[in-house]
Amino acid sequence: MGAMTDSGWRLTEFSPGAGCACKLPLGKLEELLAAAGGGLAPASGRLAAGGELLVGAREGDDAAVVRLDADRALVFTTDFFTPIVDDPYDWGRIAAANALSDVYAMGGAPLLALNLTAWPSATLPMELLAEVLRGAAEVVSDAGAAVVGGHTIDDPGPKYGLAVVGLAEPGRLFAIDQLAAGDTLVLTKPLGTGVITTACKRGAASSDQLAGAVATMATLNAAASEAGRAAGVRAATDVTGFGLLGHLHRMLRASGLAAAVTAEQVPLLPGARELADGGHISGGTRANIDYLQSSVTLPAQLPAALRYLLHDAQTSGGLLLGAPGGGDALLRELAGRGVPAAAIGQVRAGEPGQIVVEPG
Repeated sequence: MGAMTDSGWRLTEFSPGAGCACKLPLGKLEELLAAAGGGLAPASGRLAAGGELLVGAREGDDAAVVRLDADRALVFTTDFFTPIVDDPYDWGRIAAANALSDVYAMGGAPLLALNLTAWPSATLPMELLAEVLRGAAEVVSDAGAAVVGGHTIDDPGPKYGLAVVGLAEPGRLFAIDQLAAGDTLVLTKPLGTGVITTACKRGAASSDQLAGAVATMATLNAAASEAGRAAGVRAATDVTGFGLLGHLHRMLRASGLAAAVTAEQVPLLPGARELADGGHISGGTRANIDYLQSSVTLPAQLPAALRYLLHDAQTSGGLLLGAPGGGDALLRELAGRGVPAAAIGQVRAGEPGQIVVEPG
């Protein structure tokens, strides 16, 4: 049974891997998908019920996309995870923003959502679950969508997320395999949610540090997606459990290209660097480092904290966008919508999936 605090239940005590850090490690996921490949939908093609599958499972994109007609495509995705913070309302907000992000990462807009809930009803009060659902519903409403139902099971470990349906224009989709040599890599949220929430679980993060992480995790990627479409972006993903370098590696491998990332240009949440120096590293982050060691070249002088943060398992992170040229048009669009963003690197020819990290 979880311990009580002055503010209520410590939900994170029920979470062996908080937020997106509870994802199956990338190496194991790829083994699973390879083994199950015959049971997955093709990358594209006509569907028996009508419509054309534009994006399927092959490249590991953020969502599936089906063309309905010349002007409309259906985007479908799901995401759920264990508690990342102790406040149930904030957990619901973060989980909803995270699930909706997959639609934005494809260049779409959310339409409908279904709750996906696992709850230990004999252990945790149902009033806490009501707060989770309330927080999520508010974020979905802010996105211009609606929660229209869902499914709940009794389970020893609490889990929450959404299945989401969205709409997009077929000719303006984002995809992970559309990077081009010369593209500028632009990141729309700072890194560090993994180390901050890990430190919080250990009682080492300040209230201000946690508040900053919660604020960024609960922020929708809607404006960033709109800016990308306005600037003609074709390649995008959102940065979650596989970390910045893990998600970039997947984009590069799918696009047949390599990249350089300038470490000191990557934005960080306040306190993230200090907490990383203090050793507050999640198991998901360590799995990312192990998986990417043959694909990422790190300078010997790179501080250990930056090495961890570049691999940090994020929850509800920003969009990683490939912008043509220097990215000036995209950065202007982002700034005009109030989205803090940074150009962090460049796509170039090279061995697919390889990343060189430069100190600055």
